[in-house]
Amino acid sequence: METLNSFDGFGLGLRTVHFNDYLTREIPVDFVEIISENFMIEGGRPLRVLDAVRERHAVVMHGVSMSLGSAGGLDPDYLARLKALAERARPLWISDHLCWTGVDGFNSHDLLPLPYTEEALDVVCANIRFAQDFLERPILVENPSSYVAFSQSVMTEWEFLRALCERTGCYLLLDVNNIYVSAVNHGFDPSDYIDGAPLDRVRQIHLAGHSVNGDLLIDTHDHDVPEPVWRLYETVRRRIPEAAAMIERDDNIPPLGDLLGELDIARAHTPRNREAAA
Repeated sequence: METLNSFDGFGLGLRTVHFNDYLTREIPVDFVEIISENFMIEGGRPLRVLDAVRERHAVVMHGVSMSLGSAGGLDPDYLARLKALAERARPLWISDHLCWTGVDGFNSHDLLPLPYTEEALDVVCANIRFAQDFLERPILVENPSSYVAFSQSVMTEWEFLRALCERTGCYLLLDVNNIYVSAVNHGFDPSDYIDGAPLDRVRQIHLAGHSVNGDLLIDTHDHDVPEPVWRLYETVRRRIPEAAAMIERDDNIPPLGDLLGELDIARAHTPRNREAAA
């Protein structure tokens, strides 16, 4: 299996409302992340924009429909379209979530949780191996946000991720906001997650905001990154000095300049950058 080298750039998600910005001026980012499914089309403006942006910036592909936790296996047609997009975009890597998204051809358009059991681990590992063989490259798996816990679980999420990496050779996309959201919702210490996760397999970091619904935090990507997530990010960065990091914003999207300002905060919270500025 191919080894994915570290890439320590800072980036943003490529969103429709900012297409014109990327086409008309230089944007100070090292990479852009695309939502794979939004570009798995026959033609049209998104692909034309992607082609133009690809000439200036590195690209990573992030999916929401691979359904790595599906007991019915992965959809070869979906993987074929994903691979065709990868051949066009030439991404640094392809990622998706530790979840399942539907059954019998029905897509729930949601990231549904898994029990952390040996049986589920076998299913996800088989699916990751199939995806990696089909795509002819290792993939990154993202830790989800969590709102329910299964009584059947026999391991923690970070133990589950470690086992995935060991058995399949996959890498991780570490979503710091998701760690914080899940820690608050389930009452565990996020430091335990950081201590137990296979940080040597992390190649990308997501930063985002969330919504507060009473005692429950919801990963909505519609707010600025809050201070507790910045603090956790700084802890992570001390352990992972070399990994790509980006701001993830999918709703209530502000002008591009506002997101670039947040990206500057991410740079400032990275210990090596802070030390260089001192």
